[in-house]
Amino acid sequence: MHRSLALISCLTLASLIGCAFETRGVIEEPTPPDVVLSLASLQPADGCDDVEAALREQAIEEMEQRLSDNEQLLLDSLSGGHWCYEDVAYADGSGPPVPSGAREDGASDYSTTNTQVAGVDEADFVKNDSQYIYVLADGHFTIIDAWPAAEAHVVSSVPIEGEPKKLYVHENRAVIYSSLDPLEVPDDPGLWWGGGFAPIPGGYYDPSECTYGYDCDFRGDGRGLLVTIFDIEDKSSPKVRRESELNGSYLNSRRVDDVVYTAITFPEVTLPGVTYWPEGLLEDFRYSCEPLNLDEGEIRVAFALLKAVNRALIEESTIHDYLPSIRDTRYVDGDRIAEDGLLNGCEGFYLSNARDGRQFLSLLSFDMTELDALNATTIVGRPGAVYANEQSLYVAVRHDHWTMPVWYFDDPEQRPEATTVHKFRLYPGSIATDYRGSGVVKGRILNQFAMDEHAKHLRIATTTGHLPSPDVHSTMSVLRDAAGELVVVGEVDGIAPTEDIRSVRFDGDVGFIVTFKKTDPLFVFDLSEANAPKIRGELKIPGFSTYMHLMDDNHLLTIGYDADDQGSFAWFQGVQLQIIDVADLEDPRLIHKEVIGTRGSTSEATTNHLAFNYFGSRDLLAIPMTICEGSGSGGGYAHEMTFSGLLVYNVTTGDGFDLLGGVPHAAPQSGPDYWSACGNWWTNSNSLVQRSIFMESYVYSIAPDKINVAHIDDPAAVLVSINLTSE
Repeated sequence: MHRSLALISCLTLASLIGCAFETRGVIEEPTPPDVVLSLASLQPADGCDDVEAALREQAIEEMEQRLSDNEQLLLDSLSGGHWCYEDVAYADGSGPPVPSGAREDGASDYSTTNTQVAGVDEADFVKNDSQYIYVLADGHFTIIDAWPAAEAHVVSSVPIEGEPKKLYVHENRAVIYSSLDPLEVPDDPGLWWGGGFAPIPGGYYDPSECTYGYDCDFRGDGRGLLVTIFDIEDKSSPKVRRESELNGSYLNSRRVDDVVYTAITFPEVTLPGVTYWPEGLLEDFRYSCEPLNLDEGEIRVAFALLKAVNRALIEESTIHDYLPSIRDTRYVDGDRIAEDGLLNGCEGFYLSNARDGRQFLSLLSFDMTELDALNATTIVGRPGAVYANEQSLYVAVRHDHWTMPVWYFDDPEQRPEATTVHKFRLYPGSIATDYRGSGVVKGRILNQFAMDEHAKHLRIATTTGHLPSPDVHSTMSVLRDAAGELVVVGEVDGIAPTEDIRSVRFDGDVGFIVTFKKTDPLFVFDLSEANAPKIRGELKIPGFSTYMHLMDDNHLLTIGYDADDQGSFAWFQGVQLQIIDVADLEDPRLIHKEVIGTRGSTSEATTNHLAFNYFGSRDLLAIPMTICEGSGSGGGYAHEMTFSGLLVYNVTTGDGFDLLGGVPHAAPQSGPDYWSACGNWWTNSNSLVQRSIFMESYVYSIAPDKINVAHIDDPAAVLVSINLTSE
């Protein structure tokens, strides 16, 4: 039985860098329904005092539970058999290595950002209109006059504080997101658990951007955030209109017309001086592989005293200093107007009884064309994958039952993974946002494409288990917003036993899921009845798709990898393009296929949809590619990199893939240097080119260091090369 929760865990747009990591065993007794429902409640805070009181209460509860866990761990070790030094975190906290508007004289036809939902823009490091390209590179915001193509040139380049990463451009305004210095995180190395250091649940923290989600989590980069708004009416001289600095990290964002919605994660509230092991005991525990010569009574006294000391520190701490805050500076008619304080002064805060950390998630919204007040809705919560349409924004957070003090389901052995989903209401044309409610489904979500809202229902696809476990399977769930809860009203469970999800796409009443272990089963779902979703068709083909694009009403255009069947498993091979006819939902058919290179070949577009550029009005497709060829059989990587740049295809449902050529960016490599280009795991692309733009019959190939411009009739002949670095 599924339980729908208004908020069973902390919401996940907060930066996971400081999340408290509780080590719990399997819950033997089911969580009583009344306890779960009380945890689900999410209530608006009355003010900052209410927020601080709730945080103190939760901090004390978590501190005492962690000390009790550590105390029991130490007591259990008195008779021997405890983990030795190699099995716990290092004393210093280190650890093992971890593997918009077109001008009249602009291009008449041009491509734009490949977004999940039409009309809902997604931030990227490059944007364009019919005339200009706007790009973040080498610490600068650079504007390029891109039309006519043969005369493309830089018109301005402005240095940006921090590391500029994402931007929007609309109505002569540019919004730029920059990462600043690392944020403070709790000073507690904790113990080594499940492949990660406390306090990071689910694995070692990796601050790099997560775009695909198969072997990474959506956590933010753990650095402060600067949001800068430029007036770019004069392209040769952009002017700063607003700067907003926050003590949280960028998680994700969307733009609907003039309004920008930004999900920001804030690190867990840190309390100076609070520790989780009595002085000296942790060192004895870590460095001794023999039974410890300690007295049980002394251990209990030491932990009891530490609890009392910690409690006093928490009660005396000024938690107000750790709440989400902003330094907002506006430039109006030559005047500088600066404000510094909490987001909304604790108004718009929502509190939860869930004991899953003390982080915050804020949905910050503003009109990029105006300098009016900002709006923020903040809840206690953790970060996750973000999906949005024009009316709603959802955050989906992954959970494992062994990291949770209570669990969402009464059968944790059967449902050991869960995804909580939190809904925010958006109001087109307004910066207002509301928290609407939350729910929970079994399994873990892959990425934003595994969610979709249609006809007042949220559809979400998840996987339970990890390969090569035979218990791996997937689930399609349908949820309805019902009085502050997202209630599961329909479900298809047990999809593709022994396989996991590699890509998902929704189109109205239809859903598509690709799973994989040895072959690529494409499942077609009929979702027209929310209470009775069902599988209508299935197609088994070699390899797997990591991204599915809606080519037209009856065809999917996909990218992924070919595979070499080895019996009980399969090796991934070259990058694979496919066109699948789904006009008959009960009989999907593969009609065209193109395999590029062999094992080690890679494309940014396989794990980031923003790099996939299908220009449907002219039947063109551009994908960044590093092509590797040579042996590449079985588990061996190819030994020769033959191309690095942008491939351009003519693509039609009738004739399939016609390669027009490639825009080069790097010389081929072989011999001892090939590994740097061809030693690529399938989820970690290192293609030099990362994006592309079409303007009429010209293509712009974009790498971090330069933009190469070519005509599609001869992509190898670079007409213009625009340097993006200061060197």
